[in-house]
Amino acid sequence: MPIYIAPVEDMMFLFDKLRNNKNYNEIEKYKEVNSELVKNILDEAAKINQNIILPLAKSGDENPPILENGVVRTSPGYKEAYKKFIEDGWISLSCDPKYGGQGMPKTVSIFFDEMLSSASLAFKLYSELTIGAYNCILRHASDEIKDIYLPKMVEGKWSGTMCLTEPVCGTDLGLLKTKAEEQPDGAYKISGQKIFITSGDHDLTENIIHLVLARATDSPKGTKGISLFLVPKFIVKEDGNVSSRNGVSTGSIENKMGIKGSATCVLNFDEATGYMIGPKNRGLNSMFTMMNLERIVVGIQGLGISEIAYQNSLSYAKERKQGKV
Repeated sequence: MPIYIAPVEDMMFLFDKLRNNKNYNEIEKYKEVNSELVKNILDEAAKINQNIILPLAKSGDENPPILENGVVRTSPGYKEAYKKFIEDGWISLSCDPKYGGQGMPKTVSIFFDEMLSSASLAFKLYSELTIGAYNCILRHASDEIKDIYLPKMVEGKWSGTMCLTEPVCGTDLGLLKTKAEEQPDGAYKISGQKIFITSGDHDLTENIIHLVLARATDSPKGTKGISLFLVPKFIVKEDGNVSSRNGVSTGSIENKMGIKGSATCVLNFDEATGYMIGPKNRGLNSMFTMMNLERIVVGIQGLGISEIAYQNSLSYAKERKQGKV
């Protein structure tokens, strides 16, 4: 198993520098977030990442997720680790207390993201997109949708995805073919296929909330006709509980060179019930809330991988006999 010791002292050095910044100290809601509190959080974060998450890196590579009878089953140990992960409240660190979050500064959750990236990037991806989807819904959805979906996502009982790419388009989303037909009740029927969907399906949560770019039947061609839709794996009732399966299915799982423990899926939407998020034909604008956050997080992934790579390289260099005097 690889070696990993979370760099808590380095992180605290950075946090203390931040605490001494005048602009930071003027943020009222963070005045009680002192170094002692953050140190306690990071110490606990180090424990779960070093002791529980780290072994999953090998498990995910050797036994990647499988698609069995329409159900994606994650690698051994993932379900148990995820249960502990959400029980300890790690997803909710920087989320809004109104929806069950802890309200910590984003800096604190970024520190945790780095540790998680080091311990097992594949495992991290199952929760990473949830936070991105949470932020997008928080900023652009109606209060009704936020009240129904966000508490379960913050709790970690429901996860999220970002569904952009199609077989005919990746960067040029103006070519997308997924369509949305409005229904009498204001909902939409979403039909099409999305590919390369990170954490597109799995058995870790009771529901998966897909944020899907699609084109309404009366919208223009190109990027100016794209809207954003919330499409749950299972239909959600008014009381917030799940009911019947929605028209979303997994076509296949990608066979990747790395991060094999993360299920990267082909998703089929067959008249799946969806709800528009944000203004019509402004879906790309809304989705950029999620995409811009993911760009930052991908940078943190690189930092986390660099950290564990350095630690293991150093350990090997100390043991290697060749070249020693």
